[in-house]
Amino acid sequence: MHLCRLYFSVAASGFRRYATYRVATAAGVFTNTVFGFILAYTFIALWHERPQLGGYDQAQALTFVWTGQALLATAALMGGGFQEEFHERVRTGDVAIDLYRPLDLQLWWLASDLGRAGFHLLGRGIAPLVAGALVFDLALPRSPLVWLLFLVSVLLGVVVSFAVRYLFALSGFWLLDSTGAIALSTLLSVFFSGMLMPLNVFPGGFGELARTLPWAAMLQVPADVLLGARQGAQVATGLGFQACWALVLLGAGRLLQAVATRKVVVQGG
Repeated sequence: MHLCRLYFSVAASGFRRYATYRVATAAGVFTNTVFGFILAYTFIALWHERPQLGGYDQAQALTFVWTGQALLATAALMGGGFQEEFHERVRTGDVAIDLYRPLDLQLWWLASDLGRAGFHLLGRGIAPLVAGALVFDLALPRSPLVWLLFLVSVLLGVVVSFAVRYLFALSGFWLLDSTGAIALSTLLSVFFSGMLMPLNVFPGGFGELARTLPWAAMLQVPADVLLGARQGAQVATGLGFQACWALVLLGAGRLLQAVATRKVVVQGG
């Protein structure tokens, strides 16, 4: 119980930390909204030529666009979050202080990242989605249960996102500069999450592969839950898919963390 309170305090601290960047938040809302309009009109043209592309009608496709903008910062689909700070602490040797804390290193950063995600969902996620709903005909659900399942799916997607980014961030224990690894993580996330185009649009075996990778859990699954593209048992399957990837990747992160903390050369420390 005491540990739970500590982790909750870390999450709350992460929320408050990002809440102090008000100008950056306003700029992020503006950028997400503008980018959403660009994508929305692109999708309108595309779906005009190819109705029901990927199994979505135009309203669903537009909803996917604005859901992506709502989750862009929340799930750190284009990077951001803890990676740069984590790498810097490894480079300077400050990670040794983290390892002496009475909290698990991975869970510490997860709690902090959940606080960050919570703020971005409220601070940068709602406004672009509302802007999109005011201008376009979106397929938003009326059922509170669907919204609740969507939030559960978003939470699982954020955990999967953290787990993937944590694995890449751990490369800093071996690499003098993990900038390249972080950039690769961002590139994979943007492409395979569905940020640029719904994964349902990807053809054949490549599309099937993309939908089984962990990045699909970050945006594609939450968006499908919100759109009603998953119903009944399909919702449970989607949430199970996310939960399984979260457990697998967090487990892999713990194993790699154990190796890193047993045998590591701290750059500059």
